[in-house]
Amino acid sequence: MTRIEYPPFDFRIKKENEKEWIFDEVRKQWVRLTPEEWVRQNILQYLLQVKKYPASLIAVEKEIALGELRKRFDILVYKEAKPWMIIECKEMNVPLSEATIRQILNYNITIRADYIMVTNGTEHRAFCIAKGIPEPIAELPETGSSN
Repeated sequence: MTRIEYPPFDFRIKKENEKEWIFDEVRKQWVRLTPEEWVRQNILQYLLQVKKYPASLIAVEKEIALGELRKRFDILVYKEAKPWMIIECKEMNVPLSEATIRQILNYNITIRADYIMVTNGTEHRAFCIAKGIPEPIAELPETGSSN
């Protein structure tokens, strides 16, 4: 299990047309506040505040092609202009399973990041893929780290 302690952050939340919205500091836009989005926003603040990953190197919810399929990843961190870490966020009530990990491993066939992580906000599993085999890691690397 990977250790993550969320930093305090004053999220900007608004209600419009009976729906809640949260301001995404990375995308610089209001997005619908869903249970998965709440997890994504907390992980983003952890990456920005605790790990000090530059916002300019983080992509959120972008489409990728997996063969004929089109999928969207949750978070992708770049390093030296290459994908470095991919993070899949799930709602808190979704248990992390082998299928969840397989999903991000499938995304990583195309992306080829050195690190992958799945989280449901309370449980986090991160892996280093340095030698092509997912090795569990206890903590996310610093951006200055290499594998």
